Amino acid sequence: MPADTSTILVVEDDAIVRTLIVDVLEELEFRVLAADGCEMALEFINDEDQDIDLLMTDVGLPVMDGRELAKQARMLRPELPILFASGYAESIEVPDGMHLIGKPFSIDQLRDKVKDILVQA
Repeated sequence: MPADTSTILVVEDDAIVRTLIVDVLEELEFRVLAADGCEMALEFINDEDQDIDLLMTDVGLPVMDGRELAKQARMLRPELPILFASGYAESIEVPDGMHLIGKPFSIDQLRDKVKDILVQA
């Protein structure tokens, strides 16, 4: 799938980290939706008119963590690919069919991971 037709929903509560991820993905020519938490993310996911090709979420979010968000997202969009981002990647168990990238990650690592997931989708 070409990058310019893919939409990635980025969920990250840290504004600086979220901005950096969004900027990198936009430079890679992805369309990006940004959410500062699960409530905003679920608004995008619940919008049936909103295309989302990949959900990229931090694991450690306030109120509801990224794993719970992924669970709810999959109830609404069963085929939605999910990429977890975590600074504690070595201790995170990823459910089948979902992916993980450890923080900090390089631009190349992010690009390669996202493209690999979208090709599989």
